[in-house]
Amino acid sequence: MINGCLIKSGSLFYVYIIIYMQTIPSDPMILYSFINMKLRDEFSSLDELCASLDIDREWLEKKLADVGFEYSIENNKFW
Repeated sequence: MINGCLIKSGSLFYVYIIIYMQTIPSDPMILYSFINMKLRDEFSSLDELCASLDIDREWLEKKLADVGFEYSIENNKFW
């Protein structure tokens, strides 16, 4: 049992992934991939993502701009 959840044999890996993906990556390239995945799969806008994950939008845009990415509202992704 982890955090009150019964874990079946063989599913510990998936629990690790769920716990790991609840943290924001610090590496800018991994952050870029993580944010675009969340935008593609879960959120219809950057504002919605930032509100849900409690991320400062200005900080996020600057962090990704520092490595050459900017947010496209029309495509709902960084590129």
